Amino acid sequence: MKKYIYILLPFIFWGCQKDFNSVVDSSPSNYQVNKILGADSVMYYPSDSLITISIGFTSSTGIRTVSANVIDPSQNQINLDPIILFDNGNLSDNGDTTKGDNIYSNKYPLSRYYANGNYQIQYFVTDYSNQSNLAAIRSFNFNNGQANVAPVISNLVCPDTETIQPVTINIFVSVYVHDDNGLKDIKSVYFNSYIPPDGHPSSQNPIMMYDDGTHGDVTAGDGIYSTYVVLPSTGVPKGTFRWEFQAEDRGGLLSNKIIHYLVIK
Repeated sequence: MKKYIYILLPFIFWGCQKDFNSVVDSSPSNYQVNKILGADSVMYYPSDSLITISIGFTSSTGIRTVSANVIDPSQNQINLDPIILFDNGNLSDNGDTTKGDNIYSNKYPLSRYYANGNYQIQYFVTDYSNQSNLAAIRSFNFNNGQANVAPVISNLVCPDTETIQPVTINIFVSVYVHDDNGLKDIKSVYFNSYIPPDGHPSSQNPIMMYDDGTHGDVTAGDGIYSTYVVLPSTGVPKGTFRWEFQAEDRGGLLSNKIIHYLVIK
């Protein structure tokens, strides 16, 4: 396998010329994908945030534009607009080595605030009829270079007592989560419920909480994770429930644990 060395420090690249993980558009065309150049792993350094995104074709006939999107570990697109790739030989601006060799490239900045984990690059081809197709997908692992710090949870909002009613009611709970590595580093926020009288764990554990503006959450992305717990009119044992709240980051570190006791009457 032919090796490619990228002098694009202070990023560190591991690996060699890599095949795409999957070709999505496999229909016959004049622009069959034949290579993707890139590294399996990328480490961020403060003085340079750029990676080079490149894809090669057997022919450029029929290609109007080539573009890419970068997808983070939460499956969110991090670029606001499509990243247009060029076959113009402009190494300094676009990272393209040779004009007209059917390899399309461009540079894109990553941030130390992006979460560690597995990222995807999705490659699109638009032809002269303005039809766009997802041509290939590849993945790489990103290390933001920051020391991983465990998240911290606080400011729990949860009632101390609830009374079973003739109708179903919703119990609102929320907790504030802070992470020195940024909220994008949060993998999950949840609580486990332990049921009276013997304290056995609920079959629904872990009960997930959300910071997405739904599931009872008021504002997405503000670090307050919320959910509603349904309290039906029948079938719930009365007594003291123990709820244990915790958060986990993408590096596997767990936050402090908040234990709350809820009395159901």
